[in-house]
Amino acid sequence: MEAPRRLGLMLLLPWVVCGCFSLLLLLLPVESMCPEPCDCQLQQHLLCTNRGLRAVPKTADPQGILTYSLGGNFIANISAFDFHRLAGLQRLDLQYNRIRWLHPKAFERLALLEELYLGNNQLVALAPGTLRPLAKLRILYVNANEIGRLSTASFAGLASLVKLRLDGNALASLGEATFSGLPNLLYLHLESNHIRWLSRGAFAGLAKLRFLDLSGNQQSSLRHPEIFGPLRSLSTLLLAGNSLQQLGGGLFQHLPSLAKLSLSSNRLTQLAPDAFAGLGALKELRLDGNLLSHLPATLLEPLRSLEALDLSRNVLAALHPAAFGPLPKLRELSLRDNALAVLPGDLFTSSLALQRLELDGNAWSCDCRLRGLKRWLGTRHSQGRLLTVFVQCRLPPALSGKYLDYLQDAQLLPPDGADCHSGTSPSPSLPPATGQRPREQQWQLILAPEGFGGNSSSSPAQGGPGSLPSASTMRLLDAQEGFAPARGSGRAEPTPTASLPDLLGSSRPPPPLAGPAWPRRARKHHLAPSAAGAPLVSDACDFNKLFLCNLSVEAVGTSSVTVRWWVRPHRSPRLLGPVRFRLLFDRFGATVKFQRFVYLAERSEPAATLRELRPDTPYLVCVEGVLGGRVCPVAPRDHCVGLVTLPNGGAAGGPDQQLLTLVLLAVNALLLFVALAAWVSRLVRRKMQGRRQAAPVHVRQMYSTRRPLRSMGTGVSADFSGFQSHRPPRSAVACALSETDLIEFPCERFADSSSARRGEDHLLQQRFAD
Repeated sequence: MEAPRRLGLMLLLPWVVCGCFSLLLLLLPVESMCPEPCDCQLQQHLLCTNRGLRAVPKTADPQGILTYSLGGNFIANISAFDFHRLAGLQRLDLQYNRIRWLHPKAFERLALLEELYLGNNQLVALAPGTLRPLAKLRILYVNANEIGRLSTASFAGLASLVKLRLDGNALASLGEATFSGLPNLLYLHLESNHIRWLSRGAFAGLAKLRFLDLSGNQQSSLRHPEIFGPLRSLSTLLLAGNSLQQLGGGLFQHLPSLAKLSLSSNRLTQLAPDAFAGLGALKELRLDGNLLSHLPATLLEPLRSLEALDLSRNVLAALHPAAFGPLPKLRELSLRDNALAVLPGDLFTSSLALQRLELDGNAWSCDCRLRGLKRWLGTRHSQGRLLTVFVQCRLPPALSGKYLDYLQDAQLLPPDGADCHSGTSPSPSLPPATGQRPREQQWQLILAPEGFGGNSSSSPAQGGPGSLPSASTMRLLDAQEGFAPARGSGRAEPTPTASLPDLLGSSRPPPPLAGPAWPRRARKHHLAPSAAGAPLVSDACDFNKLFLCNLSVEAVGTSSVTVRWWVRPHRSPRLLGPVRFRLLFDRFGATVKFQRFVYLAERSEPAATLRELRPDTPYLVCVEGVLGGRVCPVAPRDHCVGLVTLPNGGAAGGPDQQLLTLVLLAVNALLLFVALAAWVSRLVRRKMQGRRQAAPVHVRQMYSTRRPLRSMGTGVSADFSGFQSHRPPRSAVACALSETDLIEFPCERFADSSSARRGEDHLLQQRFAD
């Protein structure tokens, strides 16, 4: 049996040795392929980033490496043998080094390379043929170098290249067919160079190019349409930050797919009427930061698909009434920071899709020439289709600093030496007089309504008591007789008769009236001067600020709440138009929020009861005034109060929450006091027991109550026969210990065979005589 076992072990031993050796062979390449300062991941990624290398490290077996990162080092040159063994490499990163020279055969063996990053180095040129072996290269970064010249052979052989970055170099010009060897290129970055001249065939061969960035160069003019002729698929063209002073007619006519064109921050003073011919697919046009003083009437006609137009930071002083007519899809328009003073009223009437309009930063003259613009803004705001537009007046001085949105049409007077057309601001016809009072007396009552300290004897602003009222008077009469002015316009329109839910104690409140959008940059309110000397309050925001105060909640129920406020009895200011109040209440704490307005009658008391509320729900209630049919577009934050309705049954038979809370607190305090007292008593008991055990007891006192000790004669050994000392006995004599004895004695003292025992018997008898 032993012989076969030995034979089996001898046969198995070579296989074991071979397996161990194979395992070592598998492990050795992983360790040897990583140079000393680098890291390896999954045997495919070699990371040598930011390791202070001054040359490309050598690897023992680099056949399986797919990515090689050498960025952030101090490598200055790339030799012909640095990557000659990396035949399977797909991504090579050499960014942020000091490479000034590439050997023409540095990438000769990298036929499978797809991404090459050479940005942020010190390359001054790309030798012809250096990149030719990279037939599968798709991404090439050569940005932020010092390359000053390119030739047709610079990118020869890169038929698969998709993205090329050459920005941040020192290119001064682009010659003929510079990129002809890149038929599949989609993205080309040439920004931040010094390009002053473009050859007509510079972009030949780029039929698939979609993105071209030429911003930040030094071109002064572009006049030949053939420059961009080959770019049939181009969708984005950036020419911002150049020194362009002139654009040739039809320059972009060969770009039918262009969707974004940027000409920002140039020196364009004028544009040819056909400058944008052929751009039927353009959606975004940037012309900001130029020196344009006017726009030709037919300039924007080809841009039927335009959605965003930026004309800010120019010197535009006037615009043709039909300038934006051909733009039915225009959504964003910026005219800020120009020299505009007035705009035609029908300038934006055809821009039905307009949602954002920037008009601030101009020297607006708020006269009758802006009535059409004001009317259009009011209509768009009432429809909720336009964001806030800032039109701040600079002239006349009486209206300086105010915003056009909340000015009355009567304040937009004709300028000096000019006459506004009658069709610009039509005055509504005078309604027939109703009532027994003369029309001028009704007008005086409207200007100073009862209950607010108005002066009914004050005369009109123009003329005496017998004179006819002005246009503003007729508008006020219309508002008093059941007509409300349309938002942003001076026309009187009949108010709708739709009833609101009966949420107030009063019967049918008037319907909500829309007001103009409030400018966010409004700094202060102004009181319009009147002929009687006292200031005339013409703005609802001023009324809220000067008259309303002390909003409080009087009663809160499960589905109703009563609020009350106070109106200051100002007598000096006069009010323009009738006054009523409205309340806004909003529900919080729910996924779906809502805002509801409730209007009170004109002469109702400053209190209201909101009904049909939800129980146990937080609400915010705000009050504001409606002056002359207009409301303050600013949220009434100073006149708001928060509240929470009671839960169902909480008002009638529910327990008092405060009393219940006090009872629970008292019970908790009592329980805590009992627990603390128990703990203290237990602690005191333990201390007392410890003191009793530690007190010294005299032997005489201990045995004073016990039975007399047996005689110490021959019976002693029997009494201590059961004693077991903690020390080993010297003899085999067992000593018995009675349960009543508390003191231990060594057994050797009571041994009968010891000679010393006999001498100690007499001492023991004397010691324990009692």
